Amino acid sequence: MIPDLEDYKWIVPDFIWELDELVDIEKLLKALPDADDLAKLMPDFDKIGESLASLKGFLSPGSPGETAFRATDQGYDNDKQFKKGLLGELILLQQQIQQHEEEARRAAGFSSQQKRKVSDKEKIDQLQEELLRTQLKYQRMLERLEKENKELRKLVLQRDDKGIHQRKLKKSLIDMYSEVLDILSDYDASYNTQDHLPRVVVVGDQSAGKTSVLEMIAQARIFPRGSGEMMTRSPVKVTLSEGPHHVALFKDSSREFDLTKEEDLAALRNEIEIRMRNSVKEGCTVSTETISLSVKGPGLQRMVLVDLPGVISTVTSGMAPDTKETIFSISKAYMQNPNAIILCIQDGSVDAERSIVTDLVSQMDPQGKRTIFVLTKVDLAEKNVASPNRIQQIIEGKLFPMKALGYFAVVTGKGNSSESIESIKEYEEEFFQNSKLLKTSMLKAHQVTTKNLSLAVSDCFWKMVRESVEQQADAFKATRFNLETEWKNNYPRLRELDRNELFEKAKNEILDEVISLTQVTPKHWEDMLEKTLWERVSTHVIENIYLPAAQTANSGTFNTTVDIKLKQWTDKQLPNKAVEVAWETLQEEFSRFMTEKKGKEHDDIFDKLKQAVKEETIKRHKWNERAEDSLRVIQHNALEDRSISDKQQWDAAIHFMEETLQSRLKDTESVIEDMVGPDWKKRLWHWVGRTKEQNIRNETKNELEKLIKCNEDHPAYLANDEVTTVRKNLEARGVAVDPCLIKDTWHQIYRRYFLKSALNHCNLCRRGFYYYQRHFVDSELECNDIVLFWRIQRMLAITANTLRQQLTNTEVRRLEKNVKEVLEDFAEDNEKKVKLLTGKRVQLAEDLKKVREIQEKLEAFIEALHQEK
Repeated sequence: MIPDLEDYKWIVPDFIWELDELVDIEKLLKALPDADDLAKLMPDFDKIGESLASLKGFLSPGSPGETAFRATDQGYDNDKQFKKGLLGELILLQQQIQQHEEEARRAAGFSSQQKRKVSDKEKIDQLQEELLRTQLKYQRMLERLEKENKELRKLVLQRDDKGIHQRKLKKSLIDMYSEVLDILSDYDASYNTQDHLPRVVVVGDQSAGKTSVLEMIAQARIFPRGSGEMMTRSPVKVTLSEGPHHVALFKDSSREFDLTKEEDLAALRNEIEIRMRNSVKEGCTVSTETISLSVKGPGLQRMVLVDLPGVISTVTSGMAPDTKETIFSISKAYMQNPNAIILCIQDGSVDAERSIVTDLVSQMDPQGKRTIFVLTKVDLAEKNVASPNRIQQIIEGKLFPMKALGYFAVVTGKGNSSESIESIKEYEEEFFQNSKLLKTSMLKAHQVTTKNLSLAVSDCFWKMVRESVEQQADAFKATRFNLETEWKNNYPRLRELDRNELFEKAKNEILDEVISLTQVTPKHWEDMLEKTLWERVSTHVIENIYLPAAQTANSGTFNTTVDIKLKQWTDKQLPNKAVEVAWETLQEEFSRFMTEKKGKEHDDIFDKLKQAVKEETIKRHKWNERAEDSLRVIQHNALEDRSISDKQQWDAAIHFMEETLQSRLKDTESVIEDMVGPDWKKRLWHWVGRTKEQNIRNETKNELEKLIKCNEDHPAYLANDEVTTVRKNLEARGVAVDPCLIKDTWHQIYRRYFLKSALNHCNLCRRGFYYYQRHFVDSELECNDIVLFWRIQRMLAITANTLRQQLTNTEVRRLEKNVKEVLEDFAEDNEKKVKLLTGKRVQLAEDLKKVREIQEKLEAFIEALHQEK
């Protein structure tokens, strides 16, 4: 078992090289009573050899650390005689163990053959007790040697950590392996296609002591605790590795928690609890999202453990109805990995029949080839269980239907959450030293304590890793080849951009498109703004300002009515409507740039992302609140001006008025046609007729047109006697009509008549600029309506110019800033990127990237594993 240390003679104490003179190793091995049991009690000399191998580079001749270590080596020289005495006592104890066991066997054999008296049995019991005491003393001495070796390794690691070698340390083997598992958890979250790499899956009934066992292995109280309450709400992956300082850190964080300080331990427990609760979706109790934690410290066994939520039998109040099934599905997902080591935790203080987890484990690993069984709270079990033989049956694998590689009994405290790990270890060792379970040989020494459990689990873990990792690397190599072939066949001219790379490409395109807004010409902005604003306000101008003013008796009343209504409009509605128009115009241009096809270069894979960015940006953008106030003043001043300076402006106002009135007349004609039905030409050519209601409307229309012809200056509203006259005239022709229908028809008929009259008047005013300059003195022609439309037209132009300045000087830049903020937020939201960048091409590139990364890291890990051997 002792490695070849020929190259390290200069740093190893002299007594090591005197072993051949003091001890006959071959003879000692043959003399050992129980080779299997004793081998498990012996220190791990392979690991001691690894430690010494690391010392060679650290303490090579001429190195900075040689002087520092020689001071330590002198301590070994001064204490050489003590080491020789300790080793000699160890050998003497081994010989005593051999003698005691031989005497016990002879006495037991002779007693069974000759049926000796009770005194012989007492002698046998005494020999067995003496044997047990000797074994315990032997184990304590081994622990002293291991502790000294641990202190030496800690010294070396601390000096290396402080940079004595002035070199960059490589990642440890277990850290490299843990990185592979993290990538795999993202690539294959269900653990049923590619991920067959080993990890230690810790399962157990709720409150069985599962978390306490993990804390004893990690040598720190790192998990949230609760009295009977479910605390583990999501899987927690814990990577244990050796290091000079006892620290913990999360995979996605750079903060180190010092596990020797209680405030850091409390902060770590709180952070784990917060992460668990944040990972649980609304309406659920547990989460499938894995929290990755790394724990380093002196003497920790290197392995990867996954703590799963405790298995429950009943869903209590406050839990989601599917909690039990979700926990079972999470546990099965991890345990179905054929190379996962199942650490099955069972509460020894309760009836074995109440266990649920053993049935689940036996389903997933019926042969027990990768299961290690752990019985917790053995101190309570020994005190409370009526028949201690049940504990023996459990540890021997005879009580449960499940099978296991090994069985262990542990004690993880007295139930006080404030106990330190050191006090728990002392309590555990003291309990087993005095336990009847060991004294009566119900339990074997190597089956007890969390320390022995940790060593056994670590050995099993690395054995599984060495057996499976190369096969996994080959599997991913084949998967990579298949994915690369599929990409070449489907996307031969495209680069393999994963989701993050595609997002960066789309981000640059979007920012380029936003910059395009600054290149829109001022004339384009103003034309769009003026046109859109008039479309929004034209109905109000015609219906609420022009038509009421046109019904007045003279020009003075007309101008007064117009001024009052324009003032009311400007104070209450117009500025707000103008800002709405400007914001909608900006949105339309922004949307046009974002969704416009770019010809052959257009990549529709970005369409959903661009649409989402556009919607979120518009949602966040708010127009400057002070814009309305400044706009109100400008519009009010523009509408106050009545000074048309030249004939060109006069003609432009006439043209603007004609276009507006003709558009309104066309709409009115369409409404009347719908009311009265098709005329005789359409009825003849299209063979369509009028409905009964249309016939009534048509008769009413004809009667009302007669009324207008009789009085061309008729006001806009019908008098009651006129309504009665029209109704009686229609009834005389056999047409029954309602007064409301008469008024409704009159509104459209009069409107058409008025618009035609206004157009004729507009035509007469073409030559009225001369009279306008003379204020229509000595002229029967009055063109106040032309002046009104000029004022409206000028207000529209000034408003469009003002809004354009606000757009180009302020709002476009603010919009661009909002786009950048949205893109930054989306870049940090992986779920949103997955949702917005979808499709076979994206998924194939993602899989290819992950498989390549996994394969490369596996190959690096395998190389490091071979070097460690």
